[in-house]
Amino acid sequence: MGDKAKVAIWQIAAVVGVTLLAALGHFAYELTGFWDPITVFGSVNESTYEHLKIFFWGGLIFAGLQHAYSKDFTNNFWAAKALALVITPLGIIASFYFYLGILLPINGRGTLVLDIGTGVFGVALGEWLAYRWMVREPFHANYKRVAQVTLASLVLVMPLLTYFPPKVFLFENFWGYTYQGDFGILDDYGPYLVFSDPIPIE
Repeated sequence: MGDKAKVAIWQIAAVVGVTLLAALGHFAYELTGFWDPITVFGSVNESTYEHLKIFFWGGLIFAGLQHAYSKDFTNNFWAAKALALVITPLGIIASFYFYLGILLPINGRGTLVLDIGTGVFGVALGEWLAYRWMVREPFHANYKRVAQVTLASLVLVMPLLTYFPPKVFLFENFWGYTYQGDFGILDDYGPYLVFSDPIPIE
């Protein structure tokens, strides 16, 4: 099997793996009994931003795993993954609000299938562009430095915006396809529980 085929297989696996890790991140805060450290990685409300955050961490975690097994036959790995982690949220935002702009006036709400589909679309778009960089000739060292700065900045900013969310629609709790007027970590999770018996963390 050629190197390009190996990279392609890993990138397809990345789409699946990142989506599954994001799904885990969506419910992690509730499942751990609202354990404070999980707020860094897990979704704390139904805002668009909190969904972007779980896809970011899913993408970064999977990238670390992928690098361990594919570094010998990929080029520009971290530059490519930094690109994916920037493109993925843009793809999610564009596709999510595009479909809601069509469906909300007709149906008054979105659908879970399309919600999930926008996440998969964003990840697939990011990983496809990453693939194109991974199979190119090695970039100049400056690209690696830019990737390192980009990834470090995202690691710092992602949790920070959970604790100090701007008061704009991307960060507003969007429960039932309606903006709820609250941001960040909520005072009451009773109306939003999916699992009746979260796992207590002492």
